[in-house]
Amino acid sequence: MRAFLVVMDSVGIGGAPDADRFFNGDVPDTGANTLAHIARACARGEAEEGRSGPLHVPVLDGLGLGAAVRLASGQSAPGLDADPTGLWGAATEVSPGKDTPSGHWELAGLPVPWDWHYFPDATPAFPDEVTRITCDLAGTEGILGNCHGSGTVMIDRFGAEHVQTGHPICYTSADSVFQIAAHEEHFGLDRLLTLCRDLAPHLHAMKVGRVIARPFVGVPGSFQRTANRRDYAIRPPAPVLTNWVQDAGRCVHAVGKIGDIFSMEGIDDLRKGTDAQLMRHLSDLVDAAPDGSLTFANFVEFDSLYGHRRDVSGYARALEWFDAELGQIVPRLRDGDLLCLTADHGNDPTWTGTDHTRERVPVLIAGRGTGTVGQVGFADIAASVAEHLGVPAQGPGKSFL
Repeated sequence: MRAFLVVMDSVGIGGAPDADRFFNGDVPDTGANTLAHIARACARGEAEEGRSGPLHVPVLDGLGLGAAVRLASGQSAPGLDADPTGLWGAATEVSPGKDTPSGHWELAGLPVPWDWHYFPDATPAFPDEVTRITCDLAGTEGILGNCHGSGTVMIDRFGAEHVQTGHPICYTSADSVFQIAAHEEHFGLDRLLTLCRDLAPHLHAMKVGRVIARPFVGVPGSFQRTANRRDYAIRPPAPVLTNWVQDAGRCVHAVGKIGDIFSMEGIDDLRKGTDAQLMRHLSDLVDAAPDGSLTFANFVEFDSLYGHRRDVSGYARALEWFDAELGQIVPRLRDGDLLCLTADHGNDPTWTGTDHTRERVPVLIAGRGTGTVGQVGFADIAASVAEHLGVPAQGPGKSFL
């Protein structure tokens, strides 16, 4: 008996009841629907770069993805009309954020107990004291950026000046985050990671959720981010699913960003890489993870490469790739295993702006029969995984198994 909890980062299905309180610029997220809008664009022939035709995700749809979209939002996703063979539903978040830590903490049983600090969409975005501490820790006379922006845009805009001056590129977004981009050779990767690590406690005290190192390489005109990103997140203030399982004497495997998101709380080993590499790690764990273990995985590229960049074709390609890979994994689950596929928020690539969208998320379960769990809470997923593994759960969640 094992559990695999897999987060398809940003694969929302619309319908969040409080979407009107969350914005992209001055436009509320009301009506955003990542999955349905991608499927509609594909059906209209508007997502033809690197793929073609209607969205083809038969494994996810067979587990209940199309049904979950209809349950969450009352909308349909063209081509996703299978009769579910898995256990399925839709989950609603209560935490006051539509970001990675908020979603993952609540999926792990801990709704965020405070309001995050967000930096204003202005230039400069950061208080003078934050800038001063950053400069002191970096050993520089200034910083670049000091504004809201997309990471690739920030590197293109300030990369050459950064190489010339040595000043780190500091920027934020609508999330509770402070990001620092620096060249791995000219600034130094170890120096960047040390800067972010030492700065993080100051930002965490302000309830800024994450300090993120964003290293890049290359020359002006062809800068590229590397896979050496590192997130320094606030430590969860109470035990979460990983702690519950580990405290019961079980093994917890983390795949992808999970180690960073939870500051390695309750985690025995961590496997990182690109989504393609993470899929190989997940496949290996399906074959080899011990009985009673939890594998907690995050596949981030739906969000980081396609959602924020409003790339509908890319997002559709990623979904179809993921579905095909999943088709190789599900048949290898052992008797008694549970595989739960869900998401942490939305990031509708058809929406205005570049930020996440406040949405419900799918709950798709293989290994526990067929049927619907209906509308549930994020924290109910943690309680259900805990029940499946036979470990005591904490927090507000209630098992739907």
